[in-house]
Amino acid sequence: MPINILMPALSPTMEEGTLAKWHVKEGDDVSSGDVIAEIETDKATMEFEAVDEGKVGKIVVAEGTEGVKVNDLIAVLLEDGESTDDISDAPAPKPAAKAEEAPKEEPKADKPTEPAKSPESTGKAAPAPKTGGRIFASPLARRIAADKGIDLTKVDGTGPKGRIVKADIESYRPAASGEETHASPPLASSASSDTIKKMYADREFEEVTLDGMRKTIAARLTEAKQTIPHFYLRRDIKLDALLAFRSQLNKQLESKGVKLSVNDFIIKAGALALQDNPDCNAVWAGDRVLKLKPSDVAVAVAIEGGLFTPVLRDAETRTLSDLSAQMKDLAARARDRKLAPHEYVGGSFAISNLGMMGIDNFDAVINPPQASILAVGAGVKKPVVNADGALATATVMSVTLSVDHRVIDGALGATFLASIVDYIENPLTMLV
Repeated sequence: MPINILMPALSPTMEEGTLAKWHVKEGDDVSSGDVIAEIETDKATMEFEAVDEGKVGKIVVAEGTEGVKVNDLIAVLLEDGESTDDISDAPAPKPAAKAEEAPKEEPKADKPTEPAKSPESTGKAAPAPKTGGRIFASPLARRIAADKGIDLTKVDGTGPKGRIVKADIESYRPAASGEETHASPPLASSASSDTIKKMYADREFEEVTLDGMRKTIAARLTEAKQTIPHFYLRRDIKLDALLAFRSQLNKQLESKGVKLSVNDFIIKAGALALQDNPDCNAVWAGDRVLKLKPSDVAVAVAIEGGLFTPVLRDAETRTLSDLSAQMKDLAARARDRKLAPHEYVGGSFAISNLGMMGIDNFDAVINPPQASILAVGAGVKKPVVNADGALATATVMSVTLSVDHRVIDGALGATFLASIVDYIENPLTMLV
């Protein structure tokens, strides 16, 4: 009996993917473990191995096809003694999706006609019906409507024969359906690409088709901002003790080829702070909270066209040099899109460091189901007041902790952030 090869789920969040390339063609013999295709997921292009052995009888989905759903039929494998006649009912190969194809508009249903209101019920003269697409309005009314972004088709005129006059525009209020007055026509968040393109029809632009990563980033960040009740906690951290300690360690580790970054210390501080505040080492799971035992810290890595958040597992038990080496490896493979799903899925807490790019401070968006993310700014020389009241200069780094209020309350979040600050300002305590 022919064996159906289905679109695999190569990551826990994968719902569809792109069949980037076939490594076999119809008639080829394959064995279990042979790489037969490359599948582009939301984050990376991964090799797909055959589970069974046989002969490729039919390729159902052509390479380059986007949006192939998980468990869709992509090919058929024949066993000994079988022929293509046994799979005559298999669907024809799906052509690769064309980015230029615009979605067909659904026919618009006719709007129900509202019953006409009598002049007595409105207290106004009955407006003349707007027929033939022509709207009767005074020049002044038209100018005011244009300035206020009011659609004249939605305004009832009270002038002679239903003519729209200045008073009608000034007294006009948006309908209860949510229509608003703007200088330019409002757009729904779900406005089609064709609608947006028409706005810029007279301007030169380049149209960029979204790849799987960009679509996933858009979907997850929209989900995060719409569904996660964020709140933000901000602190300044003095870096002088850490910078001196780091310089000393790097001199001692130079012969081993190890060079610690400030970010390595921040990762370690976050991991230890999660152990000190176990209620913060948690994720939101829909109808419950999952409290984790190990400190799995995700770190945002910018790549061309998007970002990865590789996860450093068991970071609380790792040495600084070990964390540094693994972070460099993960970052390098992330930029090449060579990370496996288990290397960027999970974690309860994340770090996003834009300080190295000169950003003083910012607010990061939580990556669900994680419960918090630390936005790290640049270390900047600033005047500070010492404990004895004297004015001095210190290197100060601004951080913002974005917190999911469903998991972590304000006081708990403040305690968690205080622990991170304490470790960074007293770096020797990370080695105890």
